[in-house]
Amino acid sequence: MMFKRSSVISVSLCAFAFLGSLNAHAGLFEDEDARKAILEIRQRLDDFKAFQQRSEAEDEKTKHNMLEEANTLEGLRAEIATLRGEKDALTKELSDTQRKLKDLSQSIDQRFAKLEPVSVNIDGKEYLVDQNEKKEFEAALDNFKKGDFAATTTAFNDFLRRHPLTPYKITSLFWLGNAQYATREYKDAIANFKLLISIDAKHPRAAEAMLSISNCQLDMKDTKAAKKTWDDLIKAYPDSDAAAAAKERIARLK
Repeated sequence: MMFKRSSVISVSLCAFAFLGSLNAHAGLFEDEDARKAILEIRQRLDDFKAFQQRSEAEDEKTKHNMLEEANTLEGLRAEIATLRGEKDALTKELSDTQRKLKDLSQSIDQRFAKLEPVSVNIDGKEYLVDQNEKKEFEAALDNFKKGDFAATTTAFNDFLRRHPLTPYKITSLFWLGNAQYATREYKDAIANFKLLISIDAKHPRAAEAMLSISNCQLDMKDTKAAKKTWDDLIKAYPDSDAAAAAKERIARLK
């Protein structure tokens, strides 16, 4: 654009210089030559004006185009800013969703973990039991360890009612019978010890259960029944510690 304006100035200066020269030497030209020179100058002036008008039009068009480009650029910048804002919002939303899903997954895993059965050793054998079932049994046994035999009786009776097929059944009957013996509920204790033996006569606690029955009978002053129980114990479990204890008691009676 600077080049065009410089050309305009050069053409103007040449035209005026030529007019000055023409005035100085007018006498040297013929009328026809002067007329031709004037027409040529006019033509140049017309061309200059046309050129100037085109230049101004081009300048205006260029300004208009630049303004449109500037507006377009500004619009694109605003759109980019909006898209960036939306992207940030979506990124945060995605992050929050992923965190919530992770927390939910962990919560579900924890809940399922509580429902999964656990392996326990009961009187030398491995069993799978429900976690709540295990906790209930241990809570009932804790009462016995604390010497709260009434609470033990209630807890084991409730436990056996809720879990009639539990692998803790024989062990529960054993501790229930002992708790009832401690509270002098001898008949109930004998019934539970006999039930234990009837379920599994080869169970490790069966011989001890028979010895416990004899203890109940002695406390009930039924020595005859106690002696018979000792004899049955020695026959059924001759190599057990309970049988050895029964032999000692029989010897003391003689």
